[in-house]
Amino acid sequence: MAKYSDDLIEEIRQSNDIVDVISQYMNLKRSGRNYFGLCPFHNEKSPSFSVSPDKQIFHCFGCGVGGNVITFIMKIEGCSFVEAIQMLAQRANIQLPTLENNQDSARELLKSKVYKVNEFAAEFYHKNLYTPTAKMGQEYVKKRQLSNETLKAFKIGYSGKFNELYMALKKEGFQDQEILESGLVNKNNNGTYIDRYRNRLMFPICDVRNRVIAFGGRVLDDSKPKYINSPENVVYSKGRHLFGLNVAKKDDIKKLLIVEGYMDVISLHQRGITNVVASLGTALTQQQGFLLRKNTNQVILSFDSDDAGLEAKKRAIDILQNMGIDLRVLQIEGAKDPDEYIKKYGNVRFQKLVERAISVVEFKVKILKKDLNLENVNDKIKLLNEIAKLLSKIDNTMEREVYIEKISDTYNISKEAIYAEVNKLSYSIKQSDKLLEKNKKVIIRPIKQNIEVEQSILKRENMILSLLLKGNLNIYQIIKQNIKYEEFKDEVNKKIAKKLYEEFEKGNSNINGILDKLEDEEQSHITEIMSDEYELDNVEKAIDDVIHGYQRDKLTNRKLEILSSLEENLEENKRKELEKELNELIIQLAKMK
Repeated sequence: MAKYSDDLIEEIRQSNDIVDVISQYMNLKRSGRNYFGLCPFHNEKSPSFSVSPDKQIFHCFGCGVGGNVITFIMKIEGCSFVEAIQMLAQRANIQLPTLENNQDSARELLKSKVYKVNEFAAEFYHKNLYTPTAKMGQEYVKKRQLSNETLKAFKIGYSGKFNELYMALKKEGFQDQEILESGLVNKNNNGTYIDRYRNRLMFPICDVRNRVIAFGGRVLDDSKPKYINSPENVVYSKGRHLFGLNVAKKDDIKKLLIVEGYMDVISLHQRGITNVVASLGTALTQQQGFLLRKNTNQVILSFDSDDAGLEAKKRAIDILQNMGIDLRVLQIEGAKDPDEYIKKYGNVRFQKLVERAISVVEFKVKILKKDLNLENVNDKIKLLNEIAKLLSKIDNTMEREVYIEKISDTYNISKEAIYAEVNKLSYSIKQSDKLLEKNKKVIIRPIKQNIEVEQSILKRENMILSLLLKGNLNIYQIIKQNIKYEEFKDEVNKKIAKKLYEEFEKGNSNINGILDKLEDEEQSHITEIMSDEYELDNVEKAIDDVIHGYQRDKLTNRKLEILSSLEENLEENKRKELEKELNELIIQLAKMK
């Protein structure tokens, strides 16, 4: 099947600086020539995730993952190569040719069909809401005072009975495989196709590109469960999307409110609060955090004020706190959620409440105070010690200064005392981090062969690859004349060398383009080598040294083979032949010292 051309892929890659792209998802700080941050692909306390603006690659020295800007998007978004290309092309305003009938794979073709099934279903449900058979749905939206404009903005609909959607989909020409994959229809043991959603108010879930990817269905009587959500499938992963983000993005979203459910988003939107989204029936995930980081500057947590809402806030803070987002917490009093608050006190008062949303530190202090009696000296000391722990984890000096000033005034304790405790804890944390760095385990790739490859050989092979990764065809010609890729001992190195040799033979020396043709393990190994910063003052001498060492080891290994053979019972002619070769080898090795 046809794919996007290599030239187009290269144009898209060059139009998306890797530092700019990755900075949308995580905090990066410059250190020397590279940028560093906490790896988004594994938990860590000290930054080991490196991004090279010069080489346009990333590599984590903790978990070993690495690649280029396309690889990063595939991993962080959980998408295919084609989807990553499409996202980066859109970001760079590059028009892509249509691949309507030439998908990258059978899976991509199935996904395109499921998107169409979902789009048809959303329209089908929406139109059904306005029919006489949808009386229960009409009464509910009227009760919630949802306007026709809001119903259209969110494509809210109503599902019918038994297999109405299935029959409509079949009539439209959709095949059973794509219908079942969408999760909108089930097939029972008797082979009968039945709609998953029946007599429910329907909420289409869209991605940021406004494609319908899933549905939520709310029951309108006393049936259980209250909500049914689409199962995960080829186009939908609930932990990677936010309900309402596609609608919120139509306006400038410098800040986003996160609420708990579909109706919370829709009700607020109805009342003019359009910068609001919800997680999809689950605790906020890291992937949703990346999505927030990418689309807004400030996030305000606005979960319900009950115990479940409090726990949801704590989990969300744990996820979002290290992402460099301006994170705040809405404090609602006199109502259980934003919708109820607006109904009671009005839109203007709610907007003022949003403006007064407190910081994470203030929220955590408020939680700490809840179970303490500050008239009690021991409780007050306990609170101040816990506050000092919170402040010791703040890197920004100015932010820490503001909090210390405020705490000093609030609790009538000298700033000097607070500084002393905070500095003591900060020093302790830094020392612990240094210890972790010293004791950090080196990631060793498992070698997928029985022969154990010596570290000296691995080091030399890595140096050879490092020289080849400079993308210089002249260097390649020199190395190729002396070293065959089949002679590499490490299997991963051999695969990489083979691919480099093949591409260089075609005249292709675009290393970032070659990266796209490699497996994950091979990409990670290449980025590790490229990140090791082999600073070579004299490339020609480095090539000579590598080839010299390679040839010397080759001769030494042959010498050992001959010595081993001479210990056996050999014919006289064979023995003399080996002895002659051995003498020649000894002379050659002597000259190479």
